[in-house]
Amino acid sequence: MVKVLISDKLSPLAKEIFERRGIETDQIVGLTKEELEEKIHQYDGLAIRSATKVTPKILAAAKNLKVVGRAGIGVDNVDIPAATANGVVVMNTPFGNSITTAEHAIALMFAVARQIPEASASTHAGKWEKSRFMGVELTSKTLGIIGCGNIGAIVANRALGLKMKVVAFDPFLSEERAEEIGVEKVDLDTLLARADFISLHTPLTDSTRGILGKDAFAKMKDGVRIINCARGGLIDEAALKDALDSGKVAGAGLDVFEVEPAKENALFGYENVVATPHLGASTAEAQVNVAVQVAEQMADYLLDGAVTNALNMPSLTAEESKRLSPYMSLVRQLGSFVGQLTENAIKEIQIEYQGDVTELNVRPLTSIVVEGLLSPLMGNVNMVNALSIAKDRDINVIESKHEGEGDYHTLVSVTVVTDKGDFSVEGTLFADRRPRIVQVDDIRLEGELTENMIFATNDDQPGFIGALGTILGEGNLNIATFNLGRHNEGGRAIALVAVDQPAPAEIIAKISKLNQVRRVKALNF
Repeated sequence: MVKVLISDKLSPLAKEIFERRGIETDQIVGLTKEELEEKIHQYDGLAIRSATKVTPKILAAAKNLKVVGRAGIGVDNVDIPAATANGVVVMNTPFGNSITTAEHAIALMFAVARQIPEASASTHAGKWEKSRFMGVELTSKTLGIIGCGNIGAIVANRALGLKMKVVAFDPFLSEERAEEIGVEKVDLDTLLARADFISLHTPLTDSTRGILGKDAFAKMKDGVRIINCARGGLIDEAALKDALDSGKVAGAGLDVFEVEPAKENALFGYENVVATPHLGASTAEAQVNVAVQVAEQMADYLLDGAVTNALNMPSLTAEESKRLSPYMSLVRQLGSFVGQLTENAIKEIQIEYQGDVTELNVRPLTSIVVEGLLSPLMGNVNMVNALSIAKDRDINVIESKHEGEGDYHTLVSVTVVTDKGDFSVEGTLFADRRPRIVQVDDIRLEGELTENMIFATNDDQPGFIGALGTILGEGNLNIATFNLGRHNEGGRAIALVAVDQPAPAEIIAKISKLNQVRRVKALNF
């Protein structure tokens, strides 16, 4: 039975969804890292918020783990490379708290513009300091959005409703998308120079860490106001403090900090800094939304193979998974066939799709080909980590499509390039939707791959088939199917033989000694 652990505080709806779909679920909050490491091997899925740290050590102990689901956007607490290496899908829920976080950014913008927290504290203290709290309007001001994805686009929409002008910097924002959401796409320096308010909505990566630092502040307008509801590391806090001290920055609204929980910070105590304790996703609606989304996504993957909002593999809907299922069997067999027959260092894997299959989402198929190919060579490979493992070993993976049909309505070709030459295999699905091999290198052959097989390359000479059958008969190894192909009369030939039991090494050794045989190997699928 599939089993999931919820290790952080989530809405009870998450557990209800898992159990309604037949998944055994434990919710144990507050586990130490040692306790989690001890228990994690029991589970197929792990649902978390931000408290649980999914480290390489935890992942190494998670022998049965297939998916980690983060209820929320940020996955700073998950070691994604280690998860990928261990074949574990990492999902987040980027849409569940988008509106909540965007609204918090807008709220901080208002609070900074009108000095609301300090004005409230002053008024509660019995003071009436109208002249002390002179704010600025948002109308007609320019908002610079750094990172115009899901949340940034919602912030832009709300800002436009407030009659602000919006410019956006995002390397992944197309001109068409910018026009659609009503923002002007600009480079970072232009944004820094033009913005009256700057709001950050980008993930924390090596390229975005400290994106607002000393040099960036120097390029800004005097009196700019900064909003950050994304990640604390995006801002160099020492540089922000200097900019506040100099008056370059008139105010800041910060929901996130470089070190959290932020019990102490050099920016605390500034009247013009509005600080909140990472409340961006903290609404009742958002907590329910992300819990429901993560449970549904994880259940879909564990039960149906559907992949949604994964950070380390291509997405795959449940419907796509059903349509791709027979192709998955085909490409896994093709990859495994080539992998079992490859004995030299692999330089490149070429995968070509032709005909009907090109209408489908082939990215998961490519991952499965590489999984099937590398598994016989190194083990512990699945569709999650296959491409990453290939990359780590400098194996170039090339995927191509050819929409027109050839001799078959659909065809997949896998070629491995090694330092000793190339080897390829082609396969298709027949009307029964069962995989067939139809060509090995340049030799045509039609055969179904079964659990136990013997593959031989030989010279096309009389007596080979009889000699091979004799050896198998003497070894009490029954033949299920026998498939032959040859390049030309008397030239190179191949035999693909299905047998009822695994071929013992001594039988393979006897076959290899036949005069006609160039190479023979037992295969398993």
